[in-house]
Amino acid sequence: MSDIAAGTPPREIPVPEGATPEAAAAVEGLYTRGVIAQQGAFTREWAAEMREDIDAALAEALARPNGAVGRGPKRHYVEIHPEQLRGWVDLVDHPWVRMVSEAVLGPDYEIVELGFDVPGPGAVNQPWHRDFPMPAETREHGRLTSLAFNLTAVDTEEDMGPFEVAPGTQWDLPEGFDHEMFPPKSAYPRYEALAERKYPRMGDISARSALTIHRGTRNESQKSRPVLVLGIDAPGAGNAEHHSMAVTKPFHDALPERVRRHVVCPVVDELTPITQKHSIEGLMMGEA
Repeated sequence: MSDIAAGTPPREIPVPEGATPEAAAAVEGLYTRGVIAQQGAFTREWAAEMREDIDAALAEALARPNGAVGRGPKRHYVEIHPEQLRGWVDLVDHPWVRMVSEAVLGPDYEIVELGFDVPGPGAVNQPWHRDFPMPAETREHGRLTSLAFNLTAVDTEEDMGPFEVAPGTQWDLPEGFDHEMFPPKSAYPRYEALAERKYPRMGDISARSALTIHRGTRNESQKSRPVLVLGIDAPGAGNAEHHSMAVTKPFHDALPERVRRHVVCPVVDELTPITQKHSIEGLMMGEA
């Protein structure tokens, strides 16, 4: 692995002026380790309802062409509309989600993605990867321009293919990366040495830079491990163009103003099932 692959975090972490200690800690955690979490942010009952909505959306998506996209063998990703998740307003209006988003991305952050990953029984180790190429703003100015919030729909166990993340690697320059997202196998020993496995429980939520190198691991159980994904951008980050989220006018009009101002997707008369396009190059492992 070339020396340049190990990125260097910015000299000064951009903590907003007047930030609370909790907000400052969130910014520091995302700029250093690249991932933070809040345990017990939601009730187990709320998480169980989320699982019901994920299961329904997955069944609907698998029943039509291009309703789901493969993220490797026995793994699916499905993007959905906010109205397909009964707890969406609870999620985006949660104080921790709002605090982290504003502290890292600014007061005009944009909600751009809602979806879920489902590693099923037989899913294999993914290649180490980031979810999209490093933006110029990050490479040149050391600024994070997007966050991915994750919520598990199950209590994660060792044999269910836990998520692995290599802290601090959000700054790795993409030298030799395929598609600017997949590091060469010569870099794997470093990521494996850094790797931390995550075992979230129902009701927990995490936030990470999707540039932080990570992978799903082998699911040796007979259970799936659904994980909800909420994507939030800084203004101008541009990830909304890769997604197809929409809301109806009655839903949009009923939103609290502090939520509505962050919704940048189209407002439509009728929702159309989403044809998936955020493939991450099929994770270079074939379809699900």
